[in-house]
Amino acid sequence: GEKDKTENGIIRAEFAIFQAQLRSPGIKTEQSIHYQSHALTHSAGLVFVSPSIQNRGGSSEAGRLKMAMPCVLFLLLLLQCLAFNQAAGAMASGGEQPLAQIGIHRAVFALHGNASIKANHSLLGTKGEDSEWVTVKFRIPTASPDYWIAVFSPAKFNSSSCPAGDERRVQPPYICSAPIKYKFANESSSKYVKTGKGSLKFQLINQRQDFSFALFSGGLSNPTLVAVSAPISFANPKAPLYPRLAQGKSWNEMTVTWTSGYNIDEAVPFLQWGLKGDTQIRSPARTVGWRDPGFFHTSFLKDLWPNSVYTYKMGHMLSNNGSIVWSKSYSFKSSPYPGQDSLQRVIIFGDMGKAERDGSNEYNNYQPGSLNTTDTLIKDLDNYDIVFHIGDISYANGYISQWDQFTQMVEPIASTVPYMVASGNHERDYPGSGSFYDTNDSGGECGVVAETMFYVPAENRAKFWYSTDYGMFHFCVADTEHDWREGSEQYKFIEKCLASADRQKQPWLVFIAHRVLGYSSNSFYAMQGSFEEPMGRDDMQKLWQKYKVDIAFFGHVHNYERTCPIYQNICVNKEKTHYSGTVNGTINVVVGGGGSHLSDFTPLQTYWSIYKDHDYGFVKLTAYNHSSLLFEYKKSSDGVVYDSFTISRDYRDVLACVHDGCEATTWAM
Repeated sequence: GEKDKTENGIIRAEFAIFQAQLRSPGIKTEQSIHYQSHALTHSAGLVFVSPSIQNRGGSSEAGRLKMAMPCVLFLLLLLQCLAFNQAAGAMASGGEQPLAQIGIHRAVFALHGNASIKANHSLLGTKGEDSEWVTVKFRIPTASPDYWIAVFSPAKFNSSSCPAGDERRVQPPYICSAPIKYKFANESSSKYVKTGKGSLKFQLINQRQDFSFALFSGGLSNPTLVAVSAPISFANPKAPLYPRLAQGKSWNEMTVTWTSGYNIDEAVPFLQWGLKGDTQIRSPARTVGWRDPGFFHTSFLKDLWPNSVYTYKMGHMLSNNGSIVWSKSYSFKSSPYPGQDSLQRVIIFGDMGKAERDGSNEYNNYQPGSLNTTDTLIKDLDNYDIVFHIGDISYANGYISQWDQFTQMVEPIASTVPYMVASGNHERDYPGSGSFYDTNDSGGECGVVAETMFYVPAENRAKFWYSTDYGMFHFCVADTEHDWREGSEQYKFIEKCLASADRQKQPWLVFIAHRVLGYSSNSFYAMQGSFEEPMGRDDMQKLWQKYKVDIAFFGHVHNYERTCPIYQNICVNKEKTHYSGTVNGTINVVVGGGGSHLSDFTPLQTYWSIYKDHDYGFVKLTAYNHSSLLFEYKKSSDGVVYDSFTISRDYRDVLACVHDGCEATTWAM
């Protein structure tokens, strides 16, 4: 901090993380975008960049960008910081973001000559690593339990780096000052309070900026800065990192999205790829950028041969000398063609969030199960083909550094198999932003980060509904943060998606949504008397019945539950472990136990509920052929199957007439 104020002999200063050095958002879409001069604008204490964007060839994307721009700009600075509502729609919110507990806006600058903090490294990633463990040693003359260590990035956080005219805001996220992680000093050793000395280990990942460690007294509520370390950094902070695969808009297309620190005027992004062992080709990448999260690049790999292994690596050709900065090499297996008769395995879960492997930020048990889920899936990576993370992805809630932490955590999975996502309340909801629920759950992100960080094959990515095929599976993914009721745009899409499934080629029809539009024994829903998201299944279940949806998956509620095949509150099949014959009801599955704090069940015994588990876990679907499907629920802690059933049937069973699900007939000859 800067010594700019003195009061009662104590030097006080405002200090902040972010330097007011902003790049203009280099938002490039499939339309041509023309860049003109950029202007820094100061308004009501906010600093933002006003780019001139010219859309050539279409107005819809331009309109969306215009509508999204206020959210993007506020997101860049994270200055759109309102308090989180405790509304009914946020009942599965997962608690308060740990970083929101820090009262850094009240911090006092009082460096102590006998206090010190030092990291054991000054340069990280010298061998190309994207993460490293750093040991931090500290000394405190009068130790107490309220001392804590914060990690800041960028390393400089004095008052000169705060936007001019910034007003101290008392609502999370605390933008001009929040660290990216922290630990309490007494976690180091039981002797810490007596000796005043200790050491802690932090895992740092490449986030395109340098780091510093700060030692505070006063606890999280009234922090006083007593010591700051020298800055440390990664050898190549701009390196291309954290690739995320996703299905494209056709079955034989794969997309690769990654993050780097290179603006488009610094380096040309591309992807080098090809069949394993064959000559590699290069595909250009389109770039979407803003300052703090880095730049996001997406490359489209088309005309892939089904069920074949491809290798790829990301590259950036530097504009100043033509040299290329490469990522490490990765590989993936392309999708089977629709209807292909091969072994196909799908993982589904929701509400995972992130946790820190170094134990930081975990004092309030924010996302306790996320590492178990991640690690179990990494160990079993050779035994599944595609992942669906059905909403509430990172729980960053406006603290954008947490998205880097999340993408680094899931990189071993997302770089190897398609990682398909759905929109949840913690990605999208914000008052006045057009979300169906008027809550503060996204922390002002308004869906912008999620729809840019992860590719989905939606026609309009601001509306996060889409369909995708994987061999014998046809998936219809809804967006519960937009209106889904009959007559809405999304309802029409859902019906079209369900109707488009060729059940002779794709017998397994799956519906996915974040909020529970079906059945749940969650205690909150039970208190409402609905056992569902209000208005949830009023319109949806008649579509499921009409088009004979096999299974409907939901998150939002942080537990696991499976129902009988059900329609209009009636179990239409008494079997529990094996189903065959006519599809006369849809099995509802809540699989929101990916990692966030668990949700309680009602003590009432719901007659349609077959299996409940108050624990972390995920579902695996295995299609052996057109007639046999295996469903398994596994706990994240051990990867063992705790609930399962099988489905066996023929194509004629799908065609059979059932209540509210009969094909139109005629007596005409």
